[in-house]
Amino acid sequence: MRKFFVAVLMVIMMCGVSCAEGKTLVAYFSWGGTTKALAENIAEAGGFDVFRIRPAKEYSTDYDTVIDVAKKEQNRRTRPKLAENVQDFGSYDTVFLGWPCWWGDMPMVVFTFLEANDFSGKRIIPFTTHGGSSWGRSLTSLKKEAPSAKIESNGLSVGGSASKSQVAKWLEGLGFSVKR
Repeated sequence: MRKFFVAVLMVIMMCGVSCAEGKTLVAYFSWGGTTKALAENIAEAGGFDVFRIRPAKEYSTDYDTVIDVAKKEQNRRTRPKLAENVQDFGSYDTVFLGWPCWWGDMPMVVFTFLEANDFSGKRIIPFTTHGGSSWGRSLTSLKKEAPSAKIESNGLSVGGSASKSQVAKWLEGLGFSVKR
């Protein structure tokens, strides 16, 4: 019996994350569609559930208007209400969390999402799309907003779009099985 427990313990130690992935969610906010495409690519490659973070009041489709609104929200630390929230959020062990980097940070609706859900003990794997700012200060904000989560240091920051093979390689590096 002792050998059995030692063998089980060794398997758990050797497998790490890939053997204990649990239920995984890809939650994302996207305004122009770039982050949505990346989120769907991640979800398809890993066979994960997907949730689109949406504000109750949708942002304007006009670029100049939305960047002005985003800047005002940041300056006021506004928390836009969510259109809906994830059902059964507690059942997820891992959450890929994605956003476009706006004014060097996460859009304020992502802050709302973080505050609306209990991330205690969950693994957060961040991903972002940007026009040149990379992460900006968004990872610092993420750590502050989800202090009891295990935030993956090997997130994905994409200036533009990512190929399916690039996403698959990233997921495999994180210990996930990829559908090809």
